[in-house]
Amino acid sequence: MTMLKIAMCILVTGMLCSCMAGVDVESVKVSGRRILVDDTPYVIKGICYHPVPKGSRERNFGRLSEDLGLMKEAGINTIRAYSPIDSKAVLDEIYASGLKIIIGFEYNRDILSGSFIDYVNTYKNHPAILMWEMGNEYNYHPEWFDDGDIRVWYEALNNAAVLIHQNDASHPVATAHGELPDELALSTCPDVDVWGMNIYRWDNPEDLFAEWAAISSKPMYLSEAGADSYMNIAAHGYGQGENQKAQADATRNILAAVFEEQDVCSGVALFSFLDGWWKADDPSTHDPHGSPPVSSGVPYDGVADEEYWGIVDIDRNKKLAFDVVKDWYHALRQD
Repeated sequence: MTMLKIAMCILVTGMLCSCMAGVDVESVKVSGRRILVDDTPYVIKGICYHPVPKGSRERNFGRLSEDLGLMKEAGINTIRAYSPIDSKAVLDEIYASGLKIIIGFEYNRDILSGSFIDYVNTYKNHPAILMWEMGNEYNYHPEWFDDGDIRVWYEALNNAAVLIHQNDASHPVATAHGELPDELALSTCPDVDVWGMNIYRWDNPEDLFAEWAAISSKPMYLSEAGADSYMNIAAHGYGQGENQKAQADATRNILAAVFEEQDVCSGVALFSFLDGWWKADDPSTHDPHGSPPVSSGVPYDGVADEEYWGIVDIDRNKKLAFDVVKDWYHALRQD
């Protein structure tokens, strides 16, 4: 490393420390099945957040203040972000609003390049950080890795966890796994502290918690769960077309199941805060889109209409599910 680079590193580190002076950075760790923040059990009352404006496919935090106000109203205490937020101003505003954030890292962009550890070292003293989270249900896509071997991902995941632990003793490392991890995933990744699971089991994930307790003593949370507000077919008493009641009813049932199991489950990051018009077809239009009916565990039509998952719409109008989340999250108190 050249003297210029060393000087720049010292300058950046000093600026970061100066900015955070006077802020008590809470220690986050795991103990048994619990996530602890300053030795107090932390329940994730979370939301997945990837704000993309109409007509765009790029994340944009231009309406962050408005969004944080709605999140606080709903009782949300944790944001789950799918990729790093390289903006101290954004993280500062999240912290000032009383929320914490789970920072996600992507394989190709962050983990394979090694840039994730630079990010960790830059922001590990920021008080908004709850956990570092590697990947998002990559186990569904072994074809993304050399020779189609999912072990390539698991080994990279565990190596990344080891490196983070060497650089940051104050935050756990999580992953967002698609469904319940199998023995290969668990045995290859002993250094993952918290297992997030993206779970779509209709409106009732209750069997998951006993299944997890039988195979692991580590903390877990639902890194994704929820329902969309569009019915591709009339089913189960819900009419075809946009149907906020179907989403609200499913959300209520899912949250009831999650928070009945706080001895095993550390909470949930509902998918998602706002509708994503960018996810299918023209990003300037709101498009129903998904796989054929009765093809998945998405309530109540089996179709993941990717652009209809928000508890608010893209204009930040509250859907019926917003009040369901608000009722549940405000009723829950930290232990």
